[in-house]
Amino acid sequence: MNETIKNKLAILPDQPGCYLMKDRQGTIIYVGKAKVLKNRVRSYFTGSHDGKTQRLVSEIEDFEYIVTSSNLEALILELHLIKKHDPKYNIMLKDDKTYPYLKLTNERHPRLIITRKVKKDKGKYFGPYPNAQAANETKKLLDRLYPLRKCTTLPDRACLYYHLGQCLAPCVKDIQEAQYKEIIDQISRFLNGGYKEIKEELTKKMQDAAENLEFERAKEYRDQISHIDATMEKQKMTTNDLVDRDVFGFAYDKGWMCVQVFFIRQGKLIERDVSMFPIYNEPEEEFLTFLGQFYSKPSHIKPKEILINEHADKELAEQLLETRVLQPKKGQKRELVKLAEKNASIALTEKFSLIERDEERTIKAVENLGTAMGIYTPYRIEAFDNSNIQGTNPVSAMVVFIDGKAEKKEYRKYKIKTVEGPNDYESMREVIRRRYTRVLREGLPLTDLIIIDGGKGQIEAARDILENELGLEIPVAGLAKDDKHKTSQLLFGSPLEIIPLERNSQEFYLLQRIQDEVHRFAITFHRDLRGKSAFQSSLDDIAGIGPKRKKQLLSHFGSIKKMKEASLEEFIELGIPKPSAELLVKKFQG
Repeated sequence: MNETIKNKLAILPDQPGCYLMKDRQGTIIYVGKAKVLKNRVRSYFTGSHDGKTQRLVSEIEDFEYIVTSSNLEALILELHLIKKHDPKYNIMLKDDKTYPYLKLTNERHPRLIITRKVKKDKGKYFGPYPNAQAANETKKLLDRLYPLRKCTTLPDRACLYYHLGQCLAPCVKDIQEAQYKEIIDQISRFLNGGYKEIKEELTKKMQDAAENLEFERAKEYRDQISHIDATMEKQKMTTNDLVDRDVFGFAYDKGWMCVQVFFIRQGKLIERDVSMFPIYNEPEEEFLTFLGQFYSKPSHIKPKEILINEHADKELAEQLLETRVLQPKKGQKRELVKLAEKNASIALTEKFSLIERDEERTIKAVENLGTAMGIYTPYRIEAFDNSNIQGTNPVSAMVVFIDGKAEKKEYRKYKIKTVEGPNDYESMREVIRRRYTRVLREGLPLTDLIIIDGGKGQIEAARDILENELGLEIPVAGLAKDDKHKTSQLLFGSPLEIIPLERNSQEFYLLQRIQDEVHRFAITFHRDLRGKSAFQSSLDDIAGIGPKRKKQLLSHFGSIKKMKEASLEEFIELGIPKPSAELLVKKFQG
């Protein structure tokens, strides 16, 4: 614990609020809330903790806090700060699922479609369906039952759906609005839980058709009833009141929490959501934070009712969510909450072994690597590799590993601009200069370790730019390969020396994954670039084919081979003038 932290701990207030933990670079790595700031924040720096909490505390170099007037205000502020700063140690629902809805469009000739965006366009939305397959099956069923149009734009003649009895063919017939209204009302009734009534109506129509010896019509009704049974029996009945509700159950152990959510729509359990994450505070408070984040996602629409267990703070949850929250004590609803808790406990037990194995491969490997190199634990690693063939289309690529895992959204590609010919040293200098000039200019997070896929010359080139031009002290290491092009040695230090690592250690395997990934990313970029260049250069001498038409041809055909197989008519249909199209055909056929 440094002096800054000691001094701040001594003056913490006895009030509710939020605290923000920072690492040595000033990056916010954790946001928490507390009923009493003094007690909560001091607890991090006293007593014993489990491994993941020790890891968090080991990174804390400073903290700040914000006093609030109530615990609810602290909870709301915490959710806002987590969303704003995206701290790496906080609960984050990073999958950000967008669940599908069934939508009746507000058009002259309405359609039934599946969408993941809810807009204020006067359309009718039904859902969400956490199970996308259930949404697709339901749409297929309704498409068979109700003949709304299927095409996005009306064709000039009736399509196959009309002949199958699944479309009214507004493209060739005048359909009255009253007829559409009747169909829309029936679909709405069906999706709002009235499918049993629809089934009874179809059964009566089937019987009447059979009595009138209309056996083909009776067979159609029978098939429709079978489709309803096949689709709707997949959803298990759980309640009889047809109320939409979400059921939450959670379990915690060894500093981890699992939350299971059961989605009940029109009285049916249609899907569940499972989230698992480390916790650093009291489980009940962590659950409330999760609850607030869960419904901050656009895809998670708050239902009429939310069920939670008796340990959570019901009043705070209701104030936070502004909807009805229940803590059932008996009956079917209580059994649902218990079932969610049981599933959470089972999932947590099963996951522990996988979590431990994953940590061995990732975060512990990173910690061991830092120890072996004698540097701060490199939680963030940025690796670079160059790629060119005899100096043509020289490129470089950067991959990022955070806590031992690839962070693909932070990968970057670089076209070499200032270097001519195959010069890996100067290419590395250019890329390092461009990357870290931008990091400084835009205030991006600094990396803890730079890894160069190369030897001494490239390492020294990178160091020179960082230290002498940019004034940065970032450790730079290099990865050498053996004659089989496999990772063999880690080079680091001044002067450079080989860092001894066991070949079967997780930290060595981590370096292998990093080297393989940056090489794959660089070589793929180079091949794509080279392919585009070759494609476009083949079109350079053809009159009427400029940059826009080159791009159009590349987008449509994708390769020279497919262009060689194309006919004159295909080029003309694409919008290429006939004289230019004839030149294209002549060039490629010749």
